[in-house]
Amino acid sequence: MKNLLIDTDPGIDDALAIVLALKSKGLRTRAVTAVTGNLPSDRTAANALRVLDLLGRDDIPVGQGPLLPLDGDYPVDPFSHGSDGLAESHFPPSRRAVDPRPAAELIVDTVNAHAGDISIAGLGPLTNIALALEIDPSLPEKVGELVIIGGSFGLTPYAWSQATGDNPVSEWNIFVDPEAAHRVFRAGFDLVAVGLDIATHPRINFRPADLDRLRGSDTPEAALAARVVDFVNGRGYQSYCSLIDSVAIAAIADPSLVESVEVRCDVERRGELTRGMTVVERRAHHGREDIPTIRAVSSLDFDRFLDLVTGVLSEPRP
Repeated sequence: MKNLLIDTDPGIDDALAIVLALKSKGLRTRAVTAVTGNLPSDRTAANALRVLDLLGRDDIPVGQGPLLPLDGDYPVDPFSHGSDGLAESHFPPSRRAVDPRPAAELIVDTVNAHAGDISIAGLGPLTNIALALEIDPSLPEKVGELVIIGGSFGLTPYAWSQATGDNPVSEWNIFVDPEAAHRVFRAGFDLVAVGLDIATHPRINFRPADLDRLRGSDTPEAALAARVVDFVNGRGYQSYCSLIDSVAIAAIADPSLVESVEVRCDVERRGELTRGMTVVERRAHHGREDIPTIRAVSSLDFDRFLDLVTGVLSEPRP
């Protein structure tokens, strides 16, 4: 059983990823921290509480991060998650309040409580994790793995064709807070990045049989997934948009689902056309040695991934 902390910005795909984590038998979610990304952190925290309420998990604390990225500049997301951020589900507000500790402090406290036996899923911009490093620079030594949804690494054509920030080479989570990503990449975590290369691959789209199973299930989480698919399809997008963040959770729950390659990579923080670009050092000669090494996911067992997600969403809770 793996202990897990989820840092997230719900968001439709975040919501399904939280469900996947909470219903996965091999994971024990210890805390959820909300970051500004798809929406400001006050709204992502409220949505995290709503998703936990959906599953009856009022035992999991939710911490809220700052409203702005580290540089104080919060861009507008061109991809809408709906007026409520949850595909117009309009779940009632939670009766619970967020944890009194700021998200960064909750991250540090949770990691220290399970030092050496906890994974972090970074499903949004890395602001909260960067701030947690300011509190405890030794955090990477205590975290077994940090698996993020972030970046693009040139491993498939989708690294560029599905760019999601406000320039031709960015990915939304890194684009929102490139300074935070720069710090986290260099901090010494065992860092695995699921980039656009894999996270937006069309083979992640739900198969017809998967959608039939979801629509035939009577679980509220399956109904949410079906609503999310209808929402993204109705706006001209493919259903993989609902499952991007679930790839990180699946990779933690079952590492055999993914393969990764080591890359030397850092984050461009200032370029007018390249803010948030994950720049990979590939030169055979004269390459820069000061660029950190991370692991980028290079392949995913798509069929097993979809079987896992559809099964977890559709199966009744004990």
